[in-house]
Amino acid sequence: MKPRVVIGFLGSTLDQGKNPDRWQRWRPTIAICQHEDFVIDRLELLHGRPHIALANRVEKDIAQVSPETVVRRHLVDFRDPWDFEEVYARLYDFSRAYQFDTDAEDYLVNITTGTHVAQICWFLLTEARVLPGRLLQMTPPKRWKDGEPGTYGIIDLDLSRYDLISARYKAEQTEAQSFLKSGIETRNPAFNHMIDRIEHVAIKSKAPLLLTGPTGAGKSQLARRIYELKHARHQVKGPFVEVNCATLRGDQAMSALFGHVKGAFTGATTDRPGLLKAANGGVLFLDEIGELGLDEQAMILRAIEEKRFLPVGADKEAQSEFQLIAGTNRDLNMSVAAGRFREDLLARLNLWIFRLPGLKERREDIAPNLDYELARYAEATGDTVTINKEARERYIGFATSADAEWLANFRDLGASVTRMATLSRSGRITEAIVMEEIERLKGRWRRDEPNSDASEIEHIVGTERLESIDLFDRAQLASVIRVCRGSRSLSDAGRKLFAVSRLAKSTSNDADRLKKYLARYGISWSDIERIV
Repeated sequence: MKPRVVIGFLGSTLDQGKNPDRWQRWRPTIAICQHEDFVIDRLELLHGRPHIALANRVEKDIAQVSPETVVRRHLVDFRDPWDFEEVYARLYDFSRAYQFDTDAEDYLVNITTGTHVAQICWFLLTEARVLPGRLLQMTPPKRWKDGEPGTYGIIDLDLSRYDLISARYKAEQTEAQSFLKSGIETRNPAFNHMIDRIEHVAIKSKAPLLLTGPTGAGKSQLARRIYELKHARHQVKGPFVEVNCATLRGDQAMSALFGHVKGAFTGATTDRPGLLKAANGGVLFLDEIGELGLDEQAMILRAIEEKRFLPVGADKEAQSEFQLIAGTNRDLNMSVAAGRFREDLLARLNLWIFRLPGLKERREDIAPNLDYELARYAEATGDTVTINKEARERYIGFATSADAEWLANFRDLGASVTRMATLSRSGRITEAIVMEEIERLKGRWRRDEPNSDASEIEHIVGTERLESIDLFDRAQLASVIRVCRGSRSLSDAGRKLFAVSRLAKSTSNDADRLKKYLARYGISWSDIERIV
């Protein structure tokens, strides 16, 4: 059983115990420590300067009735204890500064003593998980008898039942959303809405999250930010473990993920705990989860549902309590249809799916991300680099134009800014450097190399499938893919490809027509998006 810790105010009136009225003779702070079936290992006692003498007396009395209880006192003064804003701010600061260890200790917040304002603030801080504990309510005995402790009640809040009524908490929510966006003032409405949802779900749910989107859209960075947010809110205590599933193959995949025992196979000279075990108490991020083999998928599913798995060569199961975040640039529904991904695992991941848009879908966010990349360069190198007005306008003008393909999304942007910052003299990016970088990017994205269309189709559908497609159909498919690569969305590509025939229709669904055409070859829009 975890040590029990109570946090609460000294009762400046009730803890005196001098009034003949039974309520006033009952001393709630002492009574907390008098229950034989409710041992308090530590009492965190808050009080003001005018009540130091009373706090001394209460601490001595607790030592008499409960020698095993350690009392730690905290001096907390209020100019006006009935000022909601002041009291909430002081208790908020106290809660954030306190070193909670929810894995090792059980926290209770005493709302019996203190002003009504203080009791309300304790409730709000507990409801918001700023203070990760349960509420404790003490009640005096119905018939007074000296020394009777009365009764106690523990209130475990169902956080989903209450509105976020604290203005301070709303400010923290906004801060959390900014944190997930790395402090970037993003302007894309769809992206901002998605971040709002992720912030809410990350704090409220321990269920797996699936992040989808093209390569370079920021899935890994967002997954780490989600972990750091949960860690700051006492949701997880363990580490963040990131695994690129595309690098795991064969028996090594099983060993890396689930561990092995000594002698399990040739070369297994010692036990290996595995990455799932390493993520115990924290967050496991499986990037490119669609690349995992079917056997590994089956074991991952069991580990998610039962928190147990069998290391390679072991007779005894291992346990690990972790939250899963998965990332993929594939359409997992298509992978299920093709037999490459387990339907039951997808169903388990299907509760919370968030698609990160590519940079071409967030052109209004290029300017703030340019500033972010410059700041990140300065942090990494120690060199502060700026960009003059003309150069900035020229770069953003190109970056937001149809000529900018951003095939690797934010990776392309980050690399671009790094090159310009490195080439700048005297810490300033000039228009000449920008023009040179624009030509470099155009060359990077140019698709006029021999057989580039064929290699692109092969990359999407695979060599075996490509061999079953007639040369005539390959040429048509290559043209369709080329148009798709230059379009912002499935609907945009459909309008371009069916620009003539759609005029003869009273209603048109170009996106559906294109989707069905691509499906004939087992291709989805996300397959095209992930080409770099």
